[in-house]
Amino acid sequence: MEVLRFCGSLVLLLFTGAFSSGDDSWSMNVHSEVRGIDGYPVVLPCTFSHPQHSQHSALQVLWRLGHGQEAIVLYHCTSRLGAPNCEPGPQQDQRYRLEGNPREHDLSLRINIVTLQDDGHYYCRVEVQGREHISFEDKMGTRLRVEAPPKIQTLLVEGSEQFGFTALCRVQGSPVPEVQWFGPDDLLEGSHTVPLAQGSRPRHLTVSRLRGVKPDQQYTCKATNLRGKDQASLHVLHPHSPVSFTSVPTTLLLLLSVALGAKVVLMVGMGVWMVQGQVLQEISSWRN
Repeated sequence: MEVLRFCGSLVLLLFTGAFSSGDDSWSMNVHSEVRGIDGYPVVLPCTFSHPQHSQHSALQVLWRLGHGQEAIVLYHCTSRLGAPNCEPGPQQDQRYRLEGNPREHDLSLRINIVTLQDDGHYYCRVEVQGREHISFEDKMGTRLRVEAPPKIQTLLVEGSEQFGFTALCRVQGSPVPEVQWFGPDDLLEGSHTVPLAQGSRPRHLTVSRLRGVKPDQQYTCKATNLRGKDQASLHVLHPHSPVSFTSVPTTLLLLLSVALGAKVVLMVGMGVWMVQGQVLQEISSWRN
Protein backbone atom coordinates (compact mmCIF):
# COMPACT_ATOMS: atom_id res chain seq x y z
CA MET A 1 0.00 0.00 0.00
CA GLU A 2 1.26 3.45 -0.85
CA VAL A 3 -0.09 6.70 0.55
CA LEU A 4 -0.33 9.59 -1.89
CA ARG A 5 -1.56 13.09 -1.23
CA PHE A 6 -3.39 15.07 -3.91
CA CYS A 7 -3.93 18.71 -2.91
CA GLY A 8 -4.19 17.83 0.74
CA SER A 9 -6.48 14.84 0.10
CA LEU A 10 -5.63 11.53 1.70
CA VAL A 11 -5.79 8.73 -0.84
CA LEU A 12 -4.78 5.17 -0.19
CA LEU A 13 -3.70 3.35 -3.34
CA LEU A 14 -3.39 -0.41 -3.64
CA PHE A 15 -1.52 -2.17 -6.43
CA THR A 16 0.18 1.03 -7.52
CA GLY A 17 1.41 -0.50 -10.74
CA ALA A 18 -0.63 1.11 -13.52
CA PHE A 19 -2.53 -0.67 -16.24
CA SER A 20 -1.95 0.27 -19.87
CA SER A 21 -4.60 -0.26 -22.49
CA GLY A 22 -4.73 0.64 -26.11
CA ASP A 23 -3.22 0.22 -29.54
CA ASP A 24 0.05 1.52 -30.97
CA SER A 25 -1.07 5.14 -30.79
CA TRP A 26 -3.00 5.18 -27.52
CA SER A 27 -1.95 4.63 -23.93
CA MET A 28 -4.08 5.00 -20.81
CA ASN A 29 -2.89 4.45 -17.24
CA VAL A 30 -5.09 3.96 -14.16
CA HIS A 31 -4.75 2.42 -10.69
CA SER A 32 -6.49 -0.89 -10.20
CA GLU A 33 -7.69 0.07 -6.71
CA VAL A 34 -8.00 3.24 -4.66
CA ARG A 35 -9.08 3.43 -1.05
CA GLY A 36 -10.83 6.45 0.38
CA ILE A 37 -12.17 7.32 3.82
CA ASP A 38 -15.80 8.22 4.46
CA GLY A 39 -16.13 12.00 4.84
CA TYR A 40 -12.86 12.87 3.07
CA PRO A 41 -12.00 13.71 -0.56
CA VAL A 42 -10.37 11.16 -2.85
CA VAL A 43 -8.67 11.30 -6.27
CA LEU A 44 -8.94 8.61 -8.96
CA PRO A 45 -5.79 8.86 -11.14
CA CYS A 46 -6.08 8.51 -14.91
CA THR A 47 -3.58 9.64 -17.56
CA PHE A 48 -3.40 9.08 -21.30
CA SER A 49 -1.18 9.76 -24.28
CA HIS A 50 -1.81 10.13 -28.01
CA PRO A 51 0.72 11.26 -30.61
CA GLN A 52 -1.64 13.77 -32.22
CA HIS A 53 -3.87 14.80 -29.33
CA SER A 54 -2.47 18.35 -29.24
CA GLN A 55 -3.54 18.94 -32.84
CA HIS A 56 -7.24 18.43 -32.11
CA SER A 57 -9.49 21.36 -31.33
CA ALA A 58 -11.50 19.80 -28.50
CA LEU A 59 -11.36 16.96 -26.02
CA GLN A 60 -14.36 15.40 -24.27
CA VAL A 61 -13.74 13.82 -20.86
CA LEU A 62 -16.15 11.39 -19.19
CA TRP A 63 -16.11 9.46 -15.93
CA ARG A 64 -18.62 6.68 -15.36
CA LEU A 65 -19.60 4.55 -12.37
CA GLY A 66 -20.18 1.00 -13.47
CA HIS A 67 -20.00 -0.59 -16.89
CA GLY A 68 -22.50 -1.48 -19.58
CA GLN A 69 -26.16 -0.48 -19.56
CA GLU A 70 -26.19 0.17 -15.83
CA ALA A 71 -23.31 2.67 -16.03
CA ILE A 72 -23.92 6.18 -14.62
CA VAL A 73 -22.13 9.21 -16.07
CA LEU A 74 -20.75 11.12 -13.08
CA TYR A 75 -18.64 13.75 -14.79
CA HIS A 76 -18.48 15.25 -18.30
CA CYS A 77 -16.44 18.24 -19.47
CA THR A 78 -15.09 19.76 -22.68
CA SER A 79 -11.53 21.04 -23.12
CA ARG A 80 -11.27 23.42 -26.08
CA LEU A 81 -8.04 24.44 -27.75
CA GLY A 82 -6.66 27.53 -26.01
CA ALA A 83 -9.10 27.34 -23.07
CA PRO A 84 -7.48 27.14 -19.61
CA ASN A 85 -10.00 24.71 -18.12
CA CYS A 86 -12.15 21.74 -19.02
CA GLU A 87 -15.68 23.17 -18.88
CA PRO A 88 -18.31 20.89 -17.25
CA GLY A 89 -21.97 20.86 -18.25
CA PRO A 90 -24.56 23.09 -16.54
CA GLN A 91 -26.08 20.16 -14.61
CA GLN A 92 -22.78 18.84 -13.31
CA ASP A 93 -22.80 17.57 -9.71
CA GLN A 94 -20.37 19.78 -7.77
CA ARG A 95 -19.10 16.81 -5.78
CA TYR A 96 -17.04 15.84 -8.81
CA ARG A 97 -14.35 17.87 -10.51
CA LEU A 98 -11.43 17.21 -12.82
CA GLU A 99 -8.21 17.24 -10.83
CA GLY A 100 -5.95 17.07 -13.88
CA ASN A 101 -5.65 18.97 -17.16
CA PRO A 102 -6.64 17.02 -20.29
CA ARG A 103 -4.18 19.09 -22.36
CA GLU A 104 -1.45 17.69 -20.13
CA HIS A 105 -2.73 14.12 -20.57
CA ASP A 106 -4.27 14.06 -17.07
CA LEU A 107 -7.93 13.04 -16.58
CA SER A 108 -7.76 12.38 -12.83
CA LEU A 109 -11.10 12.81 -11.04
CA ARG A 110 -11.59 14.28 -7.57
CA ILE A 111 -14.61 13.31 -5.46
CA ASN A 112 -15.29 15.66 -2.57
CA ILE A 113 -16.42 14.02 0.69
CA VAL A 114 -16.90 10.41 -0.38
CA THR A 115 -19.49 8.17 1.29
CA LEU A 116 -20.01 4.42 1.45
CA GLN A 117 -22.44 4.77 -1.46
CA ASP A 118 -19.53 5.85 -3.69
CA ASP A 119 -17.92 2.42 -3.40
CA GLY A 120 -17.69 0.82 -6.85
CA HIS A 121 -15.85 0.59 -10.19
CA TYR A 122 -15.01 3.79 -12.10
CA TYR A 123 -14.02 4.20 -15.75
CA CYS A 124 -12.40 7.20 -17.46
CA ARG A 125 -12.90 8.03 -21.13
CA VAL A 126 -11.53 10.62 -23.55
CA GLU A 127 -12.99 11.62 -26.93
CA VAL A 128 -10.91 13.58 -29.44
CA GLN A 129 -12.90 15.93 -31.66
CA GLY A 130 -11.71 16.72 -35.18
CA ARG A 131 -11.94 15.37 -38.68
CA GLU A 132 -12.21 11.90 -37.24
CA HIS A 133 -14.04 11.37 -33.97
CA ILE A 134 -11.73 9.18 -31.85
CA SER A 135 -12.59 7.84 -28.40
CA PHE A 136 -10.71 5.69 -25.96
CA GLU A 137 -11.67 4.19 -22.59
CA ASP A 138 -9.82 2.12 -20.06
CA LYS A 139 -11.44 -1.32 -19.88
CA MET A 140 -9.98 -2.36 -16.53
CA GLY A 141 -11.45 0.45 -14.46
CA THR A 142 -10.53 1.59 -10.95
CA ARG A 143 -12.12 -0.01 -7.92
CA LEU A 144 -12.86 2.60 -5.26
CA ARG A 145 -13.11 1.07 -1.80
CA VAL A 146 -14.55 3.44 0.76
CA GLU A 147 -13.77 2.70 4.40
CA ALA A 148 -15.77 3.99 7.36
CA PRO A 149 -15.77 3.42 11.13
CA PRO A 150 -18.69 1.44 12.57
CA LYS A 151 -21.92 3.25 13.31
CA ILE A 152 -24.73 1.55 15.24
CA GLN A 153 -27.99 2.50 13.55
CA THR A 154 -30.52 0.34 15.43
CA LEU A 155 -30.53 -1.43 18.80
CA LEU A 156 -33.77 -3.08 19.93
CA VAL A 157 -35.38 -6.19 21.45
CA GLU A 158 -37.83 -8.48 19.67
CA GLY A 159 -39.92 -11.45 20.84
CA SER A 160 -42.24 -12.36 23.71
CA GLU A 161 -42.24 -14.18 27.05
CA GLN A 162 -43.70 -17.26 25.39
CA PHE A 163 -41.08 -17.58 22.60
CA GLY A 164 -38.18 -15.72 24.21
CA PHE A 165 -36.49 -12.39 23.56
CA THR A 166 -33.75 -11.52 21.04
CA ALA A 167 -31.63 -8.36 20.95
CA LEU A 168 -30.90 -6.98 17.47
CA CYS A 169 -28.03 -4.63 16.56
CA ARG A 170 -27.68 -3.09 13.07
CA VAL A 171 -24.23 -1.66 12.29
CA GLN A 172 -22.94 0.13 9.20
CA GLY A 173 -19.22 0.26 8.43
CA SER A 174 -16.41 -0.80 6.11
CA PRO A 175 -14.54 -3.11 6.41
CA VAL A 176 -17.36 -5.23 7.84
CA PRO A 177 -17.32 -4.57 11.62
CA GLU A 178 -16.85 -7.27 14.23
CA VAL A 179 -19.82 -7.20 16.62
CA GLN A 180 -19.65 -8.33 20.26
CA TRP A 181 -22.31 -8.42 22.98
CA PHE A 182 -21.69 -7.64 26.64
CA GLY A 183 -23.97 -8.35 29.58
CA PRO A 184 -23.94 -6.85 33.08
CA ASP A 185 -20.67 -8.63 33.89
CA ASP A 186 -18.75 -9.85 30.84
CA LEU A 187 -18.64 -10.80 27.16
CA LEU A 188 -21.59 -12.90 26.04
CA GLU A 189 -21.37 -15.87 23.73
CA GLY A 190 -23.96 -17.22 21.34
CA SER A 191 -24.55 -14.14 19.18
CA HIS A 192 -25.34 -14.56 15.49
CA THR A 193 -23.98 -11.99 13.01
CA VAL A 194 -25.18 -11.76 9.40
CA PRO A 195 -23.64 -9.29 6.88
CA LEU A 196 -26.33 -8.25 4.41
CA ALA A 197 -25.83 -8.54 0.66
CA GLN A 198 -23.67 -5.85 -0.92
CA GLY A 199 -26.50 -4.84 -3.24
CA SER A 200 -28.82 -3.99 -0.37
CA ARG A 201 -29.51 -0.49 0.91
CA PRO A 202 -28.01 0.92 2.97
CA ARG A 203 -24.78 -0.73 1.88
CA HIS A 204 -22.19 -2.29 4.19
CA LEU A 205 -24.84 -3.13 6.80
CA THR A 206 -24.28 -5.91 9.36
CA VAL A 207 -26.99 -7.33 11.61
CA SER A 208 -26.13 -9.17 14.85
CA ARG A 209 -28.70 -11.02 16.95
CA LEU A 210 -28.31 -12.13 20.57
CA ARG A 211 -30.81 -14.79 21.61
CA GLY A 212 -31.89 -15.65 25.14
CA VAL A 213 -32.14 -12.06 26.36
CA LYS A 214 -33.50 -11.80 29.91
CA PRO A 215 -35.78 -9.03 31.26
CA ASP A 216 -34.46 -6.54 33.83
CA GLN A 217 -30.93 -6.76 32.39
CA GLN A 218 -28.68 -4.36 30.45
CA TYR A 219 -26.98 -5.42 27.20
CA THR A 220 -24.30 -3.62 25.18
CA CYS A 221 -23.58 -3.99 21.46
CA LYS A 222 -19.98 -3.12 20.53
CA ALA A 223 -18.78 -2.88 16.89
CA THR A 224 -15.14 -2.60 15.82
CA ASN A 225 -13.17 -2.40 12.57
CA LEU A 226 -9.86 -0.94 11.38
CA ARG A 227 -11.33 2.56 11.21
CA GLY A 228 -12.76 2.80 14.72
CA LYS A 229 -15.47 1.52 17.05
CA ASP A 230 -18.95 2.29 18.32
CA GLN A 231 -21.18 0.90 21.06
CA ALA A 232 -24.69 1.30 22.44
CA SER A 233 -26.57 -0.17 25.41
CA LEU A 234 -30.18 -0.99 26.20
CA HIS A 235 -32.04 -2.04 29.35
CA VAL A 236 -34.62 -4.76 28.85
CA LEU A 237 -37.78 -4.02 30.86
CA HIS A 238 -39.99 -6.76 32.21
CA PRO A 239 -43.23 -6.90 30.20
CA HIS A 240 -46.46 -6.12 32.08
CA SER A 241 -49.93 -7.36 31.12
CA PRO A 242 -52.48 -4.56 30.58
CA VAL A 243 -55.22 -4.23 33.21
CA SER A 244 -58.73 -5.14 32.01
CA PHE A 245 -62.12 -5.33 33.70
CA THR A 246 -62.33 -9.05 32.99
CA SER A 247 -59.50 -9.67 35.45
CA VAL A 248 -61.24 -7.80 38.30
CA PRO A 249 -62.96 -10.12 40.83
CA THR A 250 -66.78 -10.30 40.66
CA THR A 251 -67.17 -9.27 44.31
CA LEU A 252 -65.18 -6.10 43.68
CA LEU A 253 -67.35 -5.24 40.68
CA LEU A 254 -70.47 -5.80 42.86
CA LEU A 255 -69.18 -3.49 45.60
CA LEU A 256 -68.34 -0.83 43.03
CA SER A 257 -71.83 -1.10 41.55
CA VAL A 258 -73.52 -0.82 44.97
CA ALA A 259 -71.40 2.22 45.93
CA LEU A 260 -72.14 3.93 42.61
CA GLY A 261 -75.88 3.22 42.98
CA ALA A 262 -75.98 4.63 46.54
CA LYS A 263 -74.21 7.78 45.37
CA VAL A 264 -76.77 8.30 42.61
CA VAL A 265 -79.72 7.82 45.02
CA LEU A 266 -78.18 10.27 47.52
CA MET A 267 -77.70 12.93 44.85
CA VAL A 268 -81.30 12.54 43.62
CA GLY A 269 -82.64 12.75 47.19
CA MET A 270 -80.70 15.94 47.88
CA GLY A 271 -82.02 17.45 44.68
CA VAL A 272 -85.66 16.69 45.59
CA TRP A 273 -85.17 18.08 49.12
CA MET A 274 -83.71 21.33 47.79
CA VAL A 275 -86.59 21.76 45.34
CA GLN A 276 -89.24 21.12 48.03
CA GLY A 277 -87.56 23.58 50.36
CA GLN A 278 -87.57 26.29 47.72
CA VAL A 279 -91.26 25.70 46.93
CA LEU A 280 -92.26 25.94 50.63
CA GLN A 281 -90.30 29.16 50.99
CA GLU A 282 -92.11 30.70 48.04
CA ILE A 283 -95.56 29.68 49.42
CA SER A 284 -94.71 31.18 52.80
CA SER A 285 -93.65 34.45 51.20
CA TRP A 286 -96.88 34.55 49.15
CA ARG A 287 -99.11 34.15 52.25
CA ASN A 288 -97.34 36.98 54.08
